[in-house]
This record gives sequence, structure tokens and C-alpha cells, in this order.
Amino acid sequence: MKNTPTPDPTDCIAMKQLPEGALTEIAAYFQVLAEPTRLQILNILRTGERNVGELAQMCGFTAANVSRHLGLMTQQGLVARESRGTSAYYKIADPAVFALCDLVCGNITRQFDRAAERRAAFTPPA
Repeated sequence: MKNTPTPDPTDCIAMKQLPEGALTEIAAYFQVLAEPTRLQILNILRTGERNVGELAQMCGFTAANVSRHLGLMTQQGLVARESRGTSAYYKIADPAVFALCDLVCGNITRQFDRAAERRAAFTPPA
């Protein structure tokens, strides 16, 4: 079996030498993902397209609030909007967002696990 070297996390080709404008765009993308309501909407859209009313009902927010979030997510290319009659339907435009979210969730889970192990070291046996 062939040994493959572990990738160096400091060797991220995509981010190397990006101009400031590109970094600003990347930060705006992450800003959109930094809001729990928008993450909730993304999770709902993971199962298929929905209109604003359906999303509002499923999230427990007003349609106006959900529309505002969807507008930001559409600007960043996370969701796509399609008009049908008097309704607008939204769906995931970039499924790669789930890989990114899963990567972050995995990282946070590992952090929680390590913290629990450290706390357990201070817990006396029963």
C-alpha cells in the first residue's frame, strides 16, 4: 500500500495571493452563512425547493423576514429563485455549501468532544 503525504493546510492554492477584493467577496459569503436563520433555511432547502410561505411556516418566522434572508443568499449564489405565477420558489444553487457546512460541523463536534474529555478528567469516579 502506498503512503500518501498528509496535505499541508498552509498550502491552500485557492487562497494564495488573492487580491483584497476577492477576500472581501469570500468574507461576504461567510457572513451570509454566519446567521442561524439562514442556516436553518439552507437545511430546509436541502430536502427540495420551497416557496417563501412554506419556508416561513417551517422556520417560524415571517415571510418578510425569510424573504430578506433569501435575498442575501441569492446575492451570494447559495440559492436560486424561480418565479412561477405569483410565487417565487427557492432551491439550492450551490450544493457545495453543504460540504462546507459539514466540514465546519465536524470540526465543532471534535472541539466539543475534546472539551468533554478534558472535563471528564476532572470528574471523580462514581
